[in-house]
Amino acid sequence: MAESGAPTRGVDDVDAVTRAVLTASRLLVAVSARSLGEVEERVTLPQFRMLVVLATRGATKLVALAELLQVAPSTAMRMVDRLIAAGLADRQANPANRRETLLQLTDEGRRTVEDVTARRRAEISTIVERLAPAQRSALIDALTAFNDAGGEPPVDALELHPLGWADAVPDRRS
Repeated sequence: MAESGAPTRGVDDVDAVTRAVLTASRLLVAVSARSLGEVEERVTLPQFRMLVVLATRGATKLVALAELLQVAPSTAMRMVDRLIAAGLADRQANPANRRETLLQLTDEGRRTVEDVTARRRAEISTIVERLAPAQRSALIDALTAFNDAGGEPPVDALELHPLGWADAVPDRRS
């Protein structure tokens, strides 16, 4: 034990880092859930993830959408049907191949993603403002290293997507 009563941790204490990341993850999930509060009667968290992917990628084929969300195409189709019924997404024929259908956000779907993302961003900003400048700098360094280790590409501050996801695939019609 250190003099302050806190256990001494080595720099390589993977378990302590894992616990800290799990705690931060729990906080971020709570922030995410609260940000969905105003739309939770219309959209579940998995459906919101689908809206975010459509907002990020644009019009997308069902199979590609299912793959991006790591769900079966039949599950993706049920989610799409619910989003269409809620007026948040629609289908259109692919202009490049009329036999294919593309899924896209409606204006209401886009506003929903923007509103939820704005609420999430505001709450995260409030939490970050409570940190001292040195802690903010350390957090940037730590999260950047964590994202790099997890293979998450960095997002240009001027090109933020909902939830901060980058569009790693430039072909928006895949």
